Amino acid sequence: MVLKSKKAYTIFIVPAAILILTFLIYPLIKTFWYSFTSWKNFSPKAAWAGLENYSRLIADPIISKSIRNTFVMMFFVVIFQVGFALVLAMFVSTTRKTFKFFRTVYFFPIVISATAIGLMFKLIYGYEYGLLNYIVELFGGERQVWINEATSIYLVTIPTMWQYVGFYFVIYLTGMSKIPDEIYESAELDGINAWQKAVYITIPMIRDVICSVVILVISGCFKVFDMVYIITEGGPMNSSELLSTYMYNMAFRRYNGGYASSIAVLMIVIGVALTLVLRKILEPKENYS
Repeated sequence: MVLKSKKAYTIFIVPAAILILTFLIYPLIKTFWYSFTSWKNFSPKAAWAGLENYSRLIADPIISKSIRNTFVMMFFVVIFQVGFALVLAMFVSTTRKTFKFFRTVYFFPIVISATAIGLMFKLIYGYEYGLLNYIVELFGGERQVWINEATSIYLVTIPTMWQYVGFYFVIYLTGMSKIPDEIYESAELDGINAWQKAVYITIPMIRDVICSVVILVISGCFKVFDMVYIITEGGPMNSSELLSTYMYNMAFRRYNGGYASSIAVLMIVIGVALTLVLRKILEPKENYS
């Protein structure tokens, strides 16, 4: 049955619009407002502070460290999640009999809570009873303090990369399934090898999927919180601090809601700017000539 009445459309649109306005747009507006105030201890009143919070952002060394850590994580996550997931998808797409099995296995980490994964890796990195130190001692080595100022950001990046590989792997598989088999069959008759098939057929035909995955991966780096917070809480000495963890600490440990709101605004600005730039760079140009 085709719904032609505007009232019918309104019945479905209004509830969704109310939810978006209530839980997305309104909080965003309030966050932007609080970023210009001196709002502390969750007081019912917030004093106007102008650009004070943003001036503090510029001078805050932890902010610059958090941004650097975010981009370090982004670099490794893009290489591993985008690249490795693509390679996995290419291998699995050729194995029709075990296709469903591998898809389930690689997707499984997404089902597990990030908090649970973070706790698992915290136990792995532990000094006293950690799995890594157990293996080191098993081969005659000495225990190591794995999480330190030099290594913390890299160690929290590992579980972040691992958890979402399966998610992007499934996206790639879905894109590859749309490529007609006739194209591959024709190429094989022409004597094309597996490498040429990947480079000249598969990758060009799923370019839009790859672009979407890159944008999802990079924007997702700004939402990483629970994994890092469980493993290191942004430490030691803020060495693994991200904008998300620093914002949480300012809001719920130091009770400085105004400054935390300015950090949230900074995250939104950087995330939106990166997404727009990436879309401009990665999306294929349409030629109408």
